[in-house]
Amino acid sequence: MSQPPAGTPAAPPDGEKPLVEASELARAAPLPAVQGKLVVGTAGWTDPSLLKSGLFYPGSVKTARQRLEFYSTQFSMVEVDASYYTLLAAETSERWCQATPAGFTFHVKAHPVFTGHPIDARRLPVDLREELTRLGHPGRVYAHKLPVELVQEMEHRFFSPLRILEQNGKLGVVLLQFPPWFTATRKNAKTIEGIRGRYPGARFAVEFRHKSWLEPERRERVLSLLRGLSLTYVCVDEPQGPVGGLPPLAEVTTEELALVRFHGRNRSGWAKRGASVQERFDYLYSKQELSEWLEPTRRLASEAERVHAVFNNCVRNYAVLNAKGLVVLLGAREKPC
Repeated sequence: MSQPPAGTPAAPPDGEKPLVEASELARAAPLPAVQGKLVVGTAGWTDPSLLKSGLFYPGSVKTARQRLEFYSTQFSMVEVDASYYTLLAAETSERWCQATPAGFTFHVKAHPVFTGHPIDARRLPVDLREELTRLGHPGRVYAHKLPVELVQEMEHRFFSPLRILEQNGKLGVVLLQFPPWFTATRKNAKTIEGIRGRYPGARFAVEFRHKSWLEPERRERVLSLLRGLSLTYVCVDEPQGPVGGLPPLAEVTTEELALVRFHGRNRSGWAKRGASVQERFDYLYSKQELSEWLEPTRRLASEAERVHAVFNNCVRNYAVLNAKGLVVLLGAREKPC
């Protein structure tokens, strides 16, 4: 019996209908998964549950470099989430450039020093970790409690390895995903303006996680703010409810790029206090749910040079299946009769 080509999503052994449907749909995706202006990818390529599932990487793919090389045959874009937890080394960027073909794009999630999340000192380079310990912050600490010079040094070290990606034409945007407590206030708007002021040439994308930013009476002012600062608005598909719950608004604020992030619709996991990553993002989109984004995607493509869709439902191979599925559905709808 002939074997399917490498990267072909494996049918689930338990025969679950949603997984079967998603797997069959994904098998029709082009390699890499691109359709017109739409480029899809996932949030990371080494999620533990993806590796454990054995449903994406061939058995012969064992090393970190081999995984990225294989991933880049399936997708031409990925989101780097490791940069949120630690400061990357220049050598890491160099390895990524060597392992991926020309035209591959890395979107990079911003470190908490920019977004107001707590910084985990234990994940910092040794010298910075020792300095924070000396200052009485051996665990988690917010940037506003640190000396300005130390914050500036962290920001510098965040951007330093990104220059290698940029020099190789592989840097997309820096994703500023602000925390749920970052509400729509003038002070927080000034925070956004301040980041742009410090880094006028950087390509940033902004994702809000508090619905106050998109309240009807404020929405246009917020979008105008982003347009004026040349910041890409991150469209989201996420569970509706008291936590986050931003509407699936498809808007373009920079001509170069429209960006959509799919978080799944696991309402109970999303709202659970202290939920694990797996609990929050354990969701497989159905064909019908993906189809809801076809018209918005076409609208985004009519206004932006590129549309990138990042699937963050990284449990098992769900993000892989749904990313490929969206490309297939968009292609099917765009074929002439």
